[in-house]
Amino acid sequence: MSITILGIESSCDDTAAAVLKDGYLLSSAIANQLVHEKYGGVVPELASRAHQQNIIPVVDAALKDANVAIKDIDAIAFTRGPGLLGSLLVGTSFSKAFALSRNIPMVEVHHLQAHILVHFIKSENKIDYPEFPFLCLLVSGGHSQIVFVKDYLDMEIVGQTIDDAAGEAFDKSAKLLNLPYPGGPLIDKLSKEGDPMRFKFNKPRLPELNYSFSGLKTSFLYFLRDQLKIDKDFIENNKADLAASLQKTIIDILMEKLILASEKYAIKHIAIAGGVSANSGLRNAIQTEALRRDWKAFIPSFKFTTDNAAMIAITAYHKYLKKEFCKQDIVPLARMNF
Repeated sequence: MSITILGIESSCDDTAAAVLKDGYLLSSAIANQLVHEKYGGVVPELASRAHQQNIIPVVDAALKDANVAIKDIDAIAFTRGPGLLGSLLVGTSFSKAFALSRNIPMVEVHHLQAHILVHFIKSENKIDYPEFPFLCLLVSGGHSQIVFVKDYLDMEIVGQTIDDAAGEAFDKSAKLLNLPYPGGPLIDKLSKEGDPMRFKFNKPRLPELNYSFSGLKTSFLYFLRDQLKIDKDFIENNKADLAASLQKTIIDILMEKLILASEKYAIKHIAIAGGVSANSGLRNAIQTEALRRDWKAFIPSFKFTTDNAAMIAITAYHKYLKKEFCKQDIVPLARMNF
């Protein structure tokens, strides 16, 4: 029997819906919120209001693109957390109402697990999928983790940031370079024109597989402050080299721990996921190490790196197969463990 799932993602500032049938993606619709750009970051109250405006049109678009009627949906899935509570409430409330009206089951999904399982979305021309167990470097604006993936729904965080995430380091450093929000993609673009060896920045020395990026942000700030005292146009005159050097430092930090994890667990199937997995420097670094270390690397399509509902739907598909449904009294969680 076929299983058709409607997935809803509303953890931050993107309202997304997707329809997936038996693991194959039929449609994916996303409404972005440009209102946050002038504030230099996501404003939670504005985000939740925008979700309320966007969710019905986005779901309607996803159903039409998939050529699927409401009556054909077997289950609805939604992001329970982690994320912005107001944003999560919109997706959770919509899913409850949809499930109740159709008398179909609901599936709660962990946002970070979903980023990892995006690698298992099926397509007619896709033949390669990660083999269990594998390691996934999950990097985004809010998280930097190395995850030991034992099965679709059995994962363990073996390394993570003790303070800031890699994506936050990109965005905050971009702001220091007078780049608009979100700055991470702009640093990536600039870095292609710069010399990554021009400037050296301190790297943290942490035990085991954990990360830290707060010190790098601070050292970058102080470095710019000192240089601006000498040359008020230092940033403008060296912007590409600064971006390239900063990006190289962040990627070196990420890769050093990932290599250690691969050696520790003797695993050669390596994946990346999350918003920062769209970074060209990180994608190149993974491919380079894959050749050097005989890894089999799995890099998501760009459309699956940022928040999307396809990843929610594929995670829900595997939970549906195990009949892991939730009840109407479920509540979203801003913080949520695996």
